[in-house]
Amino acid sequence: MAEIINLRMARKHKARADKAAQAAQNRISFGRTKAEKQLSAAQKALADKKIAGHQRDDKDQETP
Repeated sequence: MAEIINLRMARKHKARADKAAQAAQNRISFGRTKAEKQLSAAQKALADKKIAGHQRDDKDQETP
């Protein structure tokens, strides 16, 4: 015979497992130290500055 399970409890266990998996993903995504956040912000600023330095100014080359 099949094992009898309580569906209400099974749903609760599944919800708890889903919440735990989401919490683990959030810890990976958002659980960074202040130093790590500052480092990534500095790297992004440097990359933006480098890209901005390579942009062309088309208004300088327009002929009147």
